[in-house]
Amino acid sequence: MTSFDAMRNHWWWRPGWNVGRRFYTWHLTFEGQKDVHRLAAEYRSALAPFGDALTLVPDPWLHLTMQGIGFVGEVKEQDVRAIVDAAGEHLAAIPAFDVQVGPHVPDPEAILLNIHPDGPVHAVRSAIRSAIRSAIGGVLPEIPENADGFTPHVSVAYSASDGPADPVFKALDTGGFAPAHAQVARADLIVIHRDDQMYEWEPFASVPLGRPER
Repeated sequence: MTSFDAMRNHWWWRPGWNVGRRFYTWHLTFEGQKDVHRLAAEYRSALAPFGDALTLVPDPWLHLTMQGIGFVGEVKEQDVRAIVDAAGEHLAAIPAFDVQVGPHVPDPEAILLNIHPDGPVHAVRSAIRSAIRSAIGGVLPEIPENADGFTPHVSVAYSASDGPADPVFKALDTGGFAPAHAQVARADLIVIHRDDQMYEWEPFASVPLGRPER
């Protein structure tokens, strides 16, 4: 049983969003992470009977949302590049790390996979926020998004309609999903959109964690 009775459509338009809008944001992505792809495929298979009621996330668009900057056209590209440069300095102090992805946790809008340990992910986000502050803090009323309330997760499916929750999560209770292993060695700044009821993006910059060995 879940703490809620119904799924709700994730794809309503949040304030500021519409078709054609693009957004600068930092994510952790999972290109080449075969074990994460294995786990996501298992969830897609288990959830396939729900058809159009769920949007299943294909491997290229698996992500861990980190920290937004702002909409394209509202943030100057030169400021975004300054943030990338600052992030290089801040993220150099955080070595690459491993995490476990899964098990899933109930949510009315998505199937979320928990991240453990989450401390290193929080450290990356804090470093990115510090980079934004040091690069362009003087031109912002405040750093975008809240420092608190961030819960690292990877979504493998989104609810695409309103409907009962129990059938979805009961279908997963017997799945026997083995958590996946992932290595986090970089943070990606991307330009994201949701025009087609999917989070899709173009890469803007990739910043490695840790300092290279000499």
